[in-house]
Amino acid sequence: ERQAKLLPRWDIIKESVANYGCAIVFDDLKDACRMADVVAPEHLEIVTAAPRELLPYLHNAGAIFLGQYAPEPLGDYMAGPCHVLPTSGTARFFSPLSTDTFLKKTSVIEYTRDALESYAQDIIALAQSEHLDAHANSIAVRFAEENDNENR
Repeated sequence: ERQAKLLPRWDIIKESVANYGCAIVFDDLKDACRMADVVAPEHLEIVTAAPRELLPYLHNAGAIFLGQYAPEPLGDYMAGPCHVLPTSGTARFFSPLSTDTFLKKTSVIEYTRDALESYAQDIIALAQSEHLDAHANSIAVRFAEENDNENR
């Protein structure tokens, strides 16, 4: 409040905090990290004695700022990460916008006969559990034809 009162938009800040703000206090920093993962903030500042130690417990934030000398505006204006971050908790399932977003990608899959055979029954079972019989059959026929030829 002391800092916000000095800003020109104090009235807006005060109303926003009154209507939408809260403070949650944790005894354990790992519990705070779990809450941060649920909230999945666009920006997350970790200002503790050893902020890097908490990084393994944080998975859902658009950008994470570590330490007292890494404030959020550093990321916006100088440090170089993308300024377009997932908002409203979408950091749980989206990443920041980057040049990678605009790249076209293709998966290339190649298996040997032996490699496919080692997974064949598992793939068939999964396909059948989803009632995708043609998927299951596309695996089965590859080995059925060989078995028919061997049995002749």
